[in-house]
Amino acid sequence: MKCEAAKLTDVFGSNVFNDAVMRERLPKATYKALKKTIDEGLPLDPAVAEVVASAMKDWAIEKGATHYTHWFQPMTGVTAEKHDSFISPTAEGKVIMEFSGKELIKGEPDASSFPSGGLRATFEARGYTTWDCTSPAFLKEDAAGVTLCIPTAFCSYTGEALDKKTPLLRSMEALSKQALRVLRLFGNTTATRVISTVGPEQEYFLVDRELYNKRKDLVFTGRTLFGAKPPKGQELEDHYFGTLKERISAFMKELNIELWKLGVSAKTQHNEVAPAQHEIAPIFSTTNIATDHNQLTMEMLKKVAARHGLACLLHEKPFAGINGSGKHNNWSMSTNDGQNLLDPGHTPHENAQFLVFLCAVIKAIDDYAELLRVSAANPGNDHRLGANEAPPAIISVFLGEQLTDILEQLEVAGTAKSSKQGGELKIGVSTLPALPKDTTDRNRTSPFAFTGNKFEFRMVPSSASISGPNVVLNTIVAETLCQIADRLEGASDFNAEVQALLKEIVVNHKRVIFNGNGYSEEWVEEAERRGLPNIKSTVEAIPYLISEKSIKLFEKHKVFSSTELHSRYEIHLENYIKQINIEALTMLDMAKRQILPAVVKYTNELASSINAVKAAGVDADISVQEEMLREVSATLVSFKKNIATLEKVTAEAANMHGDTYKQACFYRDEVFAAMGRLRVDGDKLETLVDAALWPMPTYAELLFYV
Repeated sequence: MKCEAAKLTDVFGSNVFNDAVMRERLPKATYKALKKTIDEGLPLDPAVAEVVASAMKDWAIEKGATHYTHWFQPMTGVTAEKHDSFISPTAEGKVIMEFSGKELIKGEPDASSFPSGGLRATFEARGYTTWDCTSPAFLKEDAAGVTLCIPTAFCSYTGEALDKKTPLLRSMEALSKQALRVLRLFGNTTATRVISTVGPEQEYFLVDRELYNKRKDLVFTGRTLFGAKPPKGQELEDHYFGTLKERISAFMKELNIELWKLGVSAKTQHNEVAPAQHEIAPIFSTTNIATDHNQLTMEMLKKVAARHGLACLLHEKPFAGINGSGKHNNWSMSTNDGQNLLDPGHTPHENAQFLVFLCAVIKAIDDYAELLRVSAANPGNDHRLGANEAPPAIISVFLGEQLTDILEQLEVAGTAKSSKQGGELKIGVSTLPALPKDTTDRNRTSPFAFTGNKFEFRMVPSSASISGPNVVLNTIVAETLCQIADRLEGASDFNAEVQALLKEIVVNHKRVIFNGNGYSEEWVEEAERRGLPNIKSTVEAIPYLISEKSIKLFEKHKVFSSTELHSRYEIHLENYIKQINIEALTMLDMAKRQILPAVVKYTNELASSINAVKAAGVDADISVQEEMLREVSATLVSFKKNIATLEKVTAEAANMHGDTYKQACFYRDEVFAAMGRLRVDGDKLETLVDAALWPMPTYAELLFYV
C-alpha cells in the first residue's frame, strides 16, 4: 500500500466521517445543531440524527460500504460489533439502500453474552447501544469489504453501563463541571467546557508468526509459560532506538497508513528496550477519542502484523527476564478556548491558576492512590510492576526541581517568589548549538510524573483499555476541584484564600511527592514510613473498587452507581480467575503433551547410547553420559511431581464456589505459585535436552528470528 508524502494530507482521515465531511455534506442548520451537541453537551435532536444518518450512509456507500455496525467497548477490554447491511426490500422484489436516524441512534445487542458482573442474567438478554456523536464514525476495510463503524455506548435494559465508554463520558462531564467552577473564580468567562486530553504511548512485541503458531502458550494466553533465558537479552542496550529491521519498517509503514486513514494521528515509532519490542505514540486528542483510537491501534497492530507474517503481542510480560510492555497515559486538561490548564508558563510561581490545578491533581493522587492502582491492575501487570523495568506498585508523583522548589516555598512562606529556570546547555563543541535546557530532568521510575504540561501515568497495562485509568483520573481530580471550588466560592478574600489553600495542600499531601529512584528498596521503606499504600497484586487491589470511599466518590459525580461498581468488582475478579486458570491448563497441556514426551525420548536416547557403548566392550569412560542422564532424570522426576501438584490445585481452585474473592486469592497464592515451580523445572530441562528434540521455539528464536 503506497502513501506518498505529498498525498499524506489526503490520506489522513479519509475513512472518517469527520468535521470536514459533516460540514460539506450536512445542511448548515443540521451541522450547527450537531456541533452544539458535540461541543457543548446539549441533548441530541432526533430530527438531526435522521439527516445525519442519510448523509453518513451516502458517504459510506460512495466509499464501498455495504454494511454498518454499532462499534462498542464491552467489559471484555476489546471492541465488539454486529454488522447489518444497508439493504431494505421493496414490493417489486428489489432492494434499496436505507439507513434511518433510529438505526443510527440505537442498536440492540445481546447483553447477557458479555461480562456484566451479575447485571444481566441469561434470561435477561436485552441491551442497548447508543450513538456517541462526540467520536466520529469511520470505515473499516478488510477482506469482507468496507463497513461503516459507529462508535456507541453500551448499557443494559435497566440502564446500567455495561461498557468502557459510558463511564468515561460521565467522568469527562464531571471534570468539566468542576473545573469550570474554578476557572470562573479566576475570571475565565469564555470557556464553556474543560476537556481531559490523552496521548497514550503503546508498547508491543513482534515475533515471527510461524514460530508464534508453534507456541500454545502464546496462542492461548499471550505470554510464554515456559522459556529458558537466551544467551543474549537486552543487556547490551543495543535495541532501544536501534535501526529498524526492514521487515519491521515495512510493517510500521503499512500500520501508519491504516491508522492515518482512520484519523489516528500516529506520530512516533521506534524500537523499545527489549529485543523484538517496539512502541507507537499518537498526538494528543480528547480522552474519549484517544480511547477509541487506542482500541483501533491495538486492533490494527494485530491485523497488519498478520499481513507481514508477524504476530503482535500486547501482553504486559510475554517473556520472562526481559522488559515487559506498558502504556504511558499522558493526561492533561484543556479548555475549549485553547488553554492547557497544566501549562506552567515561564513563571509558574506567579501562575496561581496553574498552581491550583496542579495541587488539585497532587491531592487527588494522594487521596485516591488505591483507586488509581486498581485502574492499572490486571494479571499481566502483576509480572511487570515493581520489576525494575516499570514503575513500582507504590503510587507517587514526580514534579521535578522547578515545581518542587515552588511548593517548598509555599509550604515555608505561604507564597512563592521565584521559579528555577533551565538556562542553556553547552555541549563543548563549537559546531554544535547551545540547547535550551529544561527546568528539570525526567524520571522514568515514577508512576505519575509531570512532564512539562501534562502528567504521564506510566503504570497502565499494555493490553488494557485506557478508559479505566482515565475514568479514575477524571473523577478524582473532579472531586478535589469540587472541594477547592466550594472553599474559594465562599472566600471573602479570594487571593489570600488561594495562598492558604495551596499551602495547606502542600503540607497535607507532600508525602506523595517523590523525585528519586522508584526502583530502590530504600524507596519502598521510605514510602511505608510516609504511609503510602503498596498494593502488590491485582487481587489485592480489586476490593478498593467497592470501598465506601470509592462508592461515595463515584456516586457523587454520577460516574458509577454502587450497582455498577459491584458489577465491575465481580468482572475483574472473574477475569483474573479465568486468565490464571487458562494459563494453568495451557501449562499442563504443554508439560504433559510436549515437554514430557521430548524429555523421555532424550533420556531413552542417552540410556541407549550408554548401553550401546557398554555392549560394544569399548574401554571408554562413560561417566559424562551417565551424569547427563542422572541430571535430566532427576529434573524430570521433579517436573512430574510439580505437574501433579499443579493439576491438584487447579482442580481444587476450579471447584471453589460462593466467594469469588476467596477463589481469586487461591488462584494467586496456590495455582500461580505452583505454575512458577513447574516452570523452573521446565526451563532447566530446555537447557539440558537436545535442541533438535525440544518441542517448541525457544526465546532465542522468538526474540531474534524476526
